[in-house]
Amino acid sequence: MRLVGADGEQIGIKPLPEALAIARSQDLDLVEVAENAKPPVARIMDYGKYKYEAAQRAKESRRKSSSNAVKEMKYRPKIGIGDFDTKTRKVVKFLADGHKVKVTLMFRGREQSHPELGRRILDRVADATVDVGRVETAARQEGRQMTMVLAPDKQAQAAAKARAAEEAKAAEVAGDTGDA
Repeated sequence: MRLVGADGEQIGIKPLPEALAIARSQDLDLVEVAENAKPPVARIMDYGKYKYEAAQRAKESRRKSSSNAVKEMKYRPKIGIGDFDTKTRKVVKFLADGHKVKVTLMFRGREQSHPELGRRILDRVADATVDVGRVETAARQEGRQMTMVLAPDKQAQAAAKARAAEEAKAAEVAGDTGDA
């Protein structure tokens, strides 16, 4: 079998007993890495350490691939101001956390004959979330529901943060001159 050392250098073609003896003399394991090759390729390595590092790499790649679930918020055409504000704050929080939000407006009975009411509410939601998100899918009606998808917008969030810092600085300057 072709033998590769612990530091990656080619040792050469050795019989299996000799390869095992070399691995044992270094207190390492002999791991077959390519069994279908002619001759088969084996590597001298610490197999426990190899498994641990592979698990760490897999864990890191899972952590980096964020699972942005699509959150959903349901509204009604006759929603009250307080309920609208509460639900919209929740939508803003979802967008700030990096989730997409599906805003669903549910119609009942005769409400279906007035889609402009639903579109007005969805427009209000889009206006309220302009600092943290953007409309990814425009409002469209599907049966008894009207839906719109909002996606987080990092540029808008950064611009809003800069605007807030500028306003705070301006208020601080105005407060300093008012006391003098």
